Amino acid sequence: MKITDIQINHMTRPVGFDLSDLQIDFATEGQWNSETQKSLKIWTDSPGQPAFQQTADYTDNVFRPEIRLQPRTRYFVEIGVSNTDESAKGTSWFETGKMNEPYLGSWLGNADKNIENTLFRKKFILSAGVKNARLYATGLGVYEARLNGQKIGTEYLAPGLTAYDQWVQVQTYDVTNLLQGGQNELLFSVGDGWYKGNFLYSGGRENIYGDQQRILAELHLELVDGTEEVIVTDSSWETAAGPVTKSGIYYGEDFDGTFVIDNWQEAEILNAPKDVLTDRYSLPLTIQDELPVKEVLLTPKGEKILDFGQNHAGTLSFYNHLPKGHEVIFSFGEILQDGNFYRDNLRCARAQWHVKSDGEEKWIKPAFTYFGFRYVKVEGLEVVNPEDFKAPVIYSQMERTGSFKSDNTKVNRLFQNIMWGQRSNFFDVPTDCPQRDERLGWTGDAEIFSDTAAYNMSTYQFFKKYSRDMLLEQQTHEGMLTMYAPSMKDDDGGNAIWGDAATIIPWNMYLHYGDSAILKQNYQAMKAWVDWIGRHTKKAGMWINDFQLGDWLAMDGQDKATPAGATDNDYLASIYYLNSARIVAKSASILGYEADKQKYDALAAVIKKNIQDEFVTKAGRIASDTQTARVMALQFDVVDKEQEPQVISDLVKRIHQDRDHITTGFAGLAFLNRTLSRFGEHELAVTIFLNEDKPSWLYAVNLGATTIWERWNSVLADGHMNPAGMNSLNHYSFGSIASWMYEYLLGFRDYTPGMQKIKLAPLFTAKLQHLQGSLRTSYGLLKVEYQLETNSDHLIEIELSVPFGMQVTVDLPRSENVVIYVNSMSYSEKIVLTGGEYHISYVPTKMYIETYSMASTPIEILNNSKLKEQFIALLPEVYKSFDHQGNVYHMMGNKPLTEVLARQKVSKDRLEKFKRILETIRK
Repeated sequence: MKITDIQINHMTRPVGFDLSDLQIDFATEGQWNSETQKSLKIWTDSPGQPAFQQTADYTDNVFRPEIRLQPRTRYFVEIGVSNTDESAKGTSWFETGKMNEPYLGSWLGNADKNIENTLFRKKFILSAGVKNARLYATGLGVYEARLNGQKIGTEYLAPGLTAYDQWVQVQTYDVTNLLQGGQNELLFSVGDGWYKGNFLYSGGRENIYGDQQRILAELHLELVDGTEEVIVTDSSWETAAGPVTKSGIYYGEDFDGTFVIDNWQEAEILNAPKDVLTDRYSLPLTIQDELPVKEVLLTPKGEKILDFGQNHAGTLSFYNHLPKGHEVIFSFGEILQDGNFYRDNLRCARAQWHVKSDGEEKWIKPAFTYFGFRYVKVEGLEVVNPEDFKAPVIYSQMERTGSFKSDNTKVNRLFQNIMWGQRSNFFDVPTDCPQRDERLGWTGDAEIFSDTAAYNMSTYQFFKKYSRDMLLEQQTHEGMLTMYAPSMKDDDGGNAIWGDAATIIPWNMYLHYGDSAILKQNYQAMKAWVDWIGRHTKKAGMWINDFQLGDWLAMDGQDKATPAGATDNDYLASIYYLNSARIVAKSASILGYEADKQKYDALAAVIKKNIQDEFVTKAGRIASDTQTARVMALQFDVVDKEQEPQVISDLVKRIHQDRDHITTGFAGLAFLNRTLSRFGEHELAVTIFLNEDKPSWLYAVNLGATTIWERWNSVLADGHMNPAGMNSLNHYSFGSIASWMYEYLLGFRDYTPGMQKIKLAPLFTAKLQHLQGSLRTSYGLLKVEYQLETNSDHLIEIELSVPFGMQVTVDLPRSENVVIYVNSMSYSEKIVLTGGEYHISYVPTKMYIETYSMASTPIEILNNSKLKEQFIALLPEVYKSFDHQGNVYHMMGNKPLTEVLARQKVSKDRLEKFKRILETIRK
């Protein structure tokens, strides 16, 4: 028995983060009895009594200690679990940043604002060894810091992307082991980044938040002789230009290894505000993986191409062994066209790395940019050695929490693509794409995918930071939410679905993690969004006659060249208005604002009635004849219970008219399969899911996609890019189908906030006979594996692992009045399982995997080689009657076998024998 995975505000050993509303939770390995207790102690490294301690009966795995934290302090955590038989302890720690402590350092700059790469250095002497040292630092645009020549920390592009005129995050680094007695040098290197480099789309803009690179830092030292020192950014620092001659998020980077760093001069103290400085929210951008070169290609045009085999976001590492002054150029792209390098879909993003060698043999990589790519074109090398290249994969440091695997390799590749789409685009903000001149924190994409994201990875802190980005934009736009956050000073916004990220994202994080702190942080902004709609709509209790993007990238629009869907935009906008009002009401109830709950409940009731009056007939007919319109009516409870059968019937009819293919954009996409499965049309949902022609998920897989595309048809069947343009091959919103995979294929459904209680309610299909998956919760790993009808008895077998502290209610399909065996014990009623390992088996009331029968057609039977042999052996005269060149085969081959045999003289014993054979062979 042991305690594992202690989390502080959903992070492992956080350093320098904003730790408001402290929450500590933990998982355990092993099982405990019902008399279990939990205990928490928190203390600092100072001697004395614990700063906080608590003992309580174990009802959940959460502590919310009321403790006044001090700045720049490491706190140690000890958690205990015990009962009359045994006990276990686990330890962890966290460390605060500057909190509200005043900053002693000043903002520094170089007098020449046009420097592309500003260096700042401070040389200092330490009279004694160092016991403890912390660097509190930030820079604008993006920076790297080195101490005595070694990079400080492991993150890239700090301090991340924020609205820098409103908040700038400060990073905390433990630099104890990088210091030495005697001479030391602290060096900062700064590039433009998002702060002043070219950003936004359609050519972008320069100097969005400022026009001068700068830094601010404090180095706090505790020496072994007991003395303390603080080194701050002040006029004693020096500054000069560095060897990066140009850089930008879209541009890439130019590095001149022959550049001579000279002309050091006194740094300029800037009269810039410090009240924007905060402890960090952003998870660090770090290297999470490293891809080797899969293949070196020589294209028909004679280009030398590195193929890393996987589209992703990150950078390129190159082992330089070139002579001094030799130049090499690396260009980045997602796809080849006719075997040649292609980058037109990157639009205005140059996306290159230019290197002029310094003559030193070493690994090098860009410092102030990143790329979205699979392929790299190499210019300037006679011989391209694949061992000289690696592709570091960079994204916000989130742990993977979900897994999925089936007996269908294409589905497995799709799930990997969804994961890679998230890895590529969760880059401090949820970008829409990592490659072209965009990479903005689009609110609509983030809102649609947020639920799936939380299944896949530990995203609470990521979205806590992004929610703050949104909140600050709302504060400067009277409650309206901009199209992306940070807005980069673009005031466009106020659209349904996109703006509803203000309510939906915090709510989804609350549901997944059970921590109401994110509702508390964003409650006023959530209200402000709903109130803004109320002030700006043309009709009370409806949202109509405003410009909307609607069901973006749908395939059912009248103009196939545009991404606008056919679903009525007023209808969609009003439904999202309804949903956001309901979320605010529920959030108000959780936070104890009863008057607000009543207010927004009443508003939601008015909106629902108005939608019904405007868009729904009494019989349940929806005004827009689209998949999305019906899905939204059911998903958001717009129609009454008695109207639901009509809506689902019309939805199924519409899908059949659409050739059983999806036609929604990303608004309807997130809920289509869920709605079908929820309302008894699971097989249709599976059919849509497994389609392989466009529009479908597996269409892209069949064309070699390794991520999720922006459009259903971003690449045409012949491998050429869609000429309509706007073709990112690394988006993520269409990956929201994974929520359905977790909920209806694996069965993880109907959970309480934080997932202490969850229903295991899979829906099976013969098209996917073996499934396994898991979900890492704060309680531990919930894991399941299904094998459908493993033998001739049609037995379904399930392996289930439930962590201690969780309660799983098992609800299996087609199990009415059936005995279910759990670890050899029989159950015929409700099954509720707590922590443990379980083998579950039962025979469903109706089989999933069909066998052949006398209703099968001769064509079906003859297409099975085993059955064909038996058919010829037992019924040779029937087989001979088929003229494979003539009409009889075509006329009778698709008829039921019973009808075919009725025309033949076949003995009853041979018929019975063949019938028994048919029933033993599965389709």
